[in-house]
Amino acid sequence: MIARDYAVVDVFTDAPLEGNPVAVFTNAAGMDAELMQRVARELNLSETVFVLADDEADARVRIFTPTVELPFAGHPVLGTAILLGTDRDLQTVTLRTGVGVVSIVVSFGCDERPATGEMEQPIPTWAPLDCAGALLVALGVQESGLPVEVYDNGPRHAFVELAGAAAVAALAPDLTALVALGEMGVNCFAMTDGEAAGDGPARIKTRMFGPSLGVAEDPATGSAAGPLAVHLARHGRIAFGDEVEIHQGAEIGRPSLLRARADGAGDEVRRVTVGGGSVIVARGEYRIG
Repeated sequence: MIARDYAVVDVFTDAPLEGNPVAVFTNAAGMDAELMQRVARELNLSETVFVLADDEADARVRIFTPTVELPFAGHPVLGTAILLGTDRDLQTVTLRTGVGVVSIVVSFGCDERPATGEMEQPIPTWAPLDCAGALLVALGVQESGLPVEVYDNGPRHAFVELAGAAAVAALAPDLTALVALGEMGVNCFAMTDGEAAGDGPARIKTRMFGPSLGVAEDPATGSAAGPLAVHLARHGRIAFGDEVEIHQGAEIGRPSLLRARADGAGDEVRRVTVGGGSVIVARGEYRIG
């Protein structure tokens, strides 16, 4: 057996035991995909990351939910960057993911304040969701305020706009029905407090259900935050270049705060960034192959 170091990082929060926890194995050399998947299933977090050497980036990462490997995911990338930046004294961390190299700028807090990071995400593609009607039925809602579209930046995320924060909080979807619609995250959101661009960051309440990915409900979904900013800007809810504050996870006891911005015009998206805080809450070792 090999003792492999790992850490747990709570991501998109400035407080321990909030946000979305990710386990990061800092040296996964020699581990195959089957072993990685078994470890991720045992830890049973939304995602587990395995760090490997890379000739051109600071590291290569493989990301697993309890049931599948993902080419890219937001909170694992940010949490890994915070951890490697802390351990290696780096202010910019580059990680090779399944969709290419992602750059993360890391800032370290003083006086015990948490670290923060901002990643430049892959620019997503998007299309109408063919099964939009069935999705609304599975969610138990009548309609979406914006077209139901699916975005792809590695993982796939569908977006449904509800009338208000209370409607988002009250959701009790049919998870079995969601699984039948295919492998994707289902993101339900509403703008809160009548916030509009130009009066501070627009505040968004969101919940993400991903039973087809092995995650019934996610506390914070970084890979969806960037596409959500694109979705809102494309449909005129915000302007391109406006930052949004995304509040997620309260219903499952893991309140999270994500910040996202999409730069571009019309259907031309030039840059997507997502950021937030992270707290390293545990370090240890796993005795595995």
